[in-house]
Amino acid sequence: MTETLLGAGERRAEALSQFNRSRLARWMIWALASAAMMVLLLAPAIWNGFPLIFPDTGGYFTAPMVRALANGRSAFYGFFLDLGIPLAFWPSVIAQSALMIWLFVVTLRVNGLGARPWFALGVVTMLTVTTSLPWFAGQLMPDILFPAAALALYLLAYAHDRLLPGERWALAGVIAFAIASHMAAAAMCVAVIAALFVVSRIASLASYLALPPLRLKFCAGAIAAGIVLCPVSNLVLVGSFAFTPGGTTFLFGRLVHDGIIARYLDDVCPDATIRLCAEKNRLPKTAEGFLWDDSLIYELGGWKAHEPEQKRIIKDTLLRYPLVHIETAVKATLSQFVTFATEVEVNKNAPTFNSIGEHLPWLLPRLFAARQQSERFDVAPLNALHVPVAFLALAGMILALALRRRLNIAPQAAALCFVVLLALGANAMICGIFSHPVDRYQSRLVLLAPFVAAILVAQSRRSPVKA
Repeated sequence: MTETLLGAGERRAEALSQFNRSRLARWMIWALASAAMMVLLLAPAIWNGFPLIFPDTGGYFTAPMVRALANGRSAFYGFFLDLGIPLAFWPSVIAQSALMIWLFVVTLRVNGLGARPWFALGVVTMLTVTTSLPWFAGQLMPDILFPAAALALYLLAYAHDRLLPGERWALAGVIAFAIASHMAAAAMCVAVIAALFVVSRIASLASYLALPPLRLKFCAGAIAAGIVLCPVSNLVLVGSFAFTPGGTTFLFGRLVHDGIIARYLDDVCPDATIRLCAEKNRLPKTAEGFLWDDSLIYELGGWKAHEPEQKRIIKDTLLRYPLVHIETAVKATLSQFVTFATEVEVNKNAPTFNSIGEHLPWLLPRLFAARQQSERFDVAPLNALHVPVAFLALAGMILALALRRRLNIAPQAAALCFVVLLALGANAMICGIFSHPVDRYQSRLVLLAPFVAAILVAQSRRSPVKA
């Protein structure tokens, strides 16, 4: 009897030892795969020799330093960048890359593809080569937070019960962080959950899509927290309880771009109460020219000083030309939806150079030694691959959703398609209408389309995942 008990104990001990060894082996494999994914997402920044910058980068990280809100630049995201300054901003891009890897892995897991570290590595490798993902992950800009917020919304809305409690709170934090970092992210998130709510109330559409149970309360709470965090963080960081300024001028720039402002000035000028009348012959033809390249707006006092007149003109044009506004808004949305070439700015980064020179002069040698400044490389050739891959992935997502039952698309994957398409549509509408179509605005989000396509392909080769 004693020998039998000893034998049973030894077998249990051996089984436990084998289990621990197996678990350790799995952890080691995941650690290796995760490290490889990190290297891939950081590859452009590592090759560059410095985190990638943009003309707006300086406006972000200096906002908390000078305690002043910059047009279109979040002080909250600027504070996030400031935390990485002692190590030349590298912690910032490492954190951004780690965030995206975590979101990809969790999304794969809830779609039945979680216990496959090498598959996750393969997906990230594919995204690194075929999309703008690593160029945004390694850039000192909040653009990477748009796809992060979209995935977080999907996970909380349609995979709530497949998440650990800690994961739910972390995803809510991602949404709030993204919203506080960029006002367009706030608008995108609100538009997505509003659309999800409306669709869930249309019985015929909800029945056709047959998506998993929808959970919006946690999403709504996260979005509300992010919206509140915007003015609260500005109060703490710069002493101003306000949202990030500049939205009116961005919209005005789009109306300049579409010719509405020129038409209005032709109709109402001369008018002594409109300062722009005296300068109507100098009005730029493009939004970029009005916002950044021309001195006209600064001669009128700058963004803030000219804003009251801009609001008056916008309101008047809406009353005078409502159909023109609708037409140009639709065109801007459609144009933005399909405008998503990968781009990295190499010629207009002087504002960031000046900010670093003034506040962080010790970083200048590293900054100018980077390839972005020293070689002024061109990423346009990448679009020979990036653009068609994005179009094919978008077509695949739309087809999968339209033929969801015939193709036997799993409910969880169908929900992912739906949320990503909603996010892309919302982003195109918000950026196209309230700014103007720019490749960067949609490129930062369309990188999710090949990710979704990879999940659909992987699931088509195995048993469908049950909701």
